[in-house]
Amino acid sequence: MLKLFYFFGLCFLFLGCTQSPKTQLKAGMWRAVIEVGDGQELPFNFELTKIDNTQWTLEIRNAEERILVEEINVQGDSIFIQMPVFEGRITGAFTSEKISGVFTKESLDRTMPFTASFGEAERFASIDQAKFNISGVWETTFSQGTDSAYVAKGIFYQKDNEVTGTFRTKTGDYRFLQGVVDGNEVKLSAFDGAHAFLFTATLDGEALFGTFYSDNHWIEPFVAKRNEAFELPDADSLTYLKDGFDAFEFTFPHQDGALVGLKDEYFENKVVLVQIMGTWCPNCLDETKFYVDYLRQQKNADLKMVALAFESAKTKEKAFAAIDRLVKRVGVPYPVLLAQYGTTSKTKANEKLPMLNAVLSYPTTIYIDKKGRVRKIHTGFNGPATGEKYEQFKLEFSKTINMLLAE
Repeated sequence: MLKLFYFFGLCFLFLGCTQSPKTQLKAGMWRAVIEVGDGQELPFNFELTKIDNTQWTLEIRNAEERILVEEINVQGDSIFIQMPVFEGRITGAFTSEKISGVFTKESLDRTMPFTASFGEAERFASIDQAKFNISGVWETTFSQGTDSAYVAKGIFYQKDNEVTGTFRTKTGDYRFLQGVVDGNEVKLSAFDGAHAFLFTATLDGEALFGTFYSDNHWIEPFVAKRNEAFELPDADSLTYLKDGFDAFEFTFPHQDGALVGLKDEYFENKVVLVQIMGTWCPNCLDETKFYVDYLRQQKNADLKMVALAFESAKTKEKAFAAIDRLVKRVGVPYPVLLAQYGTTSKTKANEKLPMLNAVLSYPTTIYIDKKGRVRKIHTGFNGPATGEKYEQFKLEFSKTINMLLAE
């Protein structure tokens, strides 16, 4: 019912825009709010810049992360904002200092109320002086006591009331989180155009008891305790070839219509990296950007890459369109094949890649030597939000590639 209300409301706005006097948006800092699960409000900041009479850009800010949005269409008093790479979009009506509308992810049938106000710089309004400092490492368990329980490593930095950091899991990180400690409560959020993450928690004794909200479809509890020595399992040990399989194989279509497989001449006698990913996945985008930069700087004819895309788009045509958008926006120089569409189910993905014990994460990268042997499988990706861990990954990656190329 809510979706129908917003659909007809927005139709009215767009149909009526020609009747409204032209309103000018104000350039500068804005504070946005997306309504996620349980009616919770997820705030983030963006800067709106006017290029000329018809063109605008928008820069989303999460801690030190900056996301440039260039596809903005303004018609009368209506605005359409298409996120870069991802399918998410914001549609609404505006006055000079207010935007009201929805954030939508079509393939997942998700629609969330969105508002933005001009001139508000604070992400969270911290009311009380912080009663504690959460800087450091927190051993965290999400959905504790259930079959869905998983561990994470919370890494945070606090100055006065302000907090930045992230949660690292076995399969990736929860983006650049930014927020506050308000009295004895912690509030953190991130919005990257694909995912809307909100974490709230209260300190009780020596532990943080909190709730994680992802978009408007997922809510789960978490418990965190200080533990500077806590480490996650080795990302190179989680995914492996099952007994009875001595090679990694696939054949999937390229957008030009050709079927591509590891036995093709293109990969023969080469070191090959196979990236399991999706265009909808922010961690995959972080990893893809890293690979693109690496291949640009370290050109080597003996190193080939290929990506297998597992897409949420409902049709093959829309899935290939999403792939094409990623390739063009990021400048991906290696083939991106369509492995699956209509679902991001890891169980379904494993059916396409039965030689693996499990597809645990988007992304996952398989390292294959010049003789076609799987030498390493890296689950997940520690992106720029993880700081030191990201730098460590880059060093280990270069070391592994150099070793395989030298053989």
